[in-house]
Amino acid sequence: MALEIEHKFLVIKEQVPTASHTIKMIQGYIPTAPLMAVRVRVENDIARLAVKAKKSELVRFEYEYEIPMQDALEMLENLCEKPLIQKTRHIIPIGNHKWEVDFFEGENKGLVVAEIELKTEDEAFEIPSWVARNVTDKKEYRNNFLSAHPYKDWTSEY
Repeated sequence: MALEIEHKFLVIKEQVPTASHTIKMIQGYIPTAPLMAVRVRVENDIARLAVKAKKSELVRFEYEYEIPMQDALEMLENLCEKPLIQKTRHIIPIGNHKWEVDFFEGENKGLVVAEIELKTEDEAFEIPSWVARNVTDKKEYRNNFLSAHPYKDWTSEY
């Protein structure tokens, strides 16, 4: 069974250190049932399809597969809700973990969110000084929510 155990945080963007590398991403969501998401993502020159469903507040079922680039581009154009999510992911290793810091662009410009994936729900991890607030339990910071409710339209932070 494929599980995703992830914590999500807001950051002090001016204090985020230099990334070991970056990945340009564009992704969209195909409409599905509540508590589920079908994501199409292009990362640099690789395309993937992911199916996710909530298992608990911290854990989601996640199945992800590489797909042909042309299929991904057609799905993003024809099947996914708009606006599409555009972001640059900065990979920052800290201790034994890899932090992924997403600087959003387009309709979500200005939002910066850090994520860390764990192997178990109780795994310990170091929280860097540039992390501001845990928003793991806030649906508003999930990419599928941002697709339907872009950050530029928010009247206040959640």
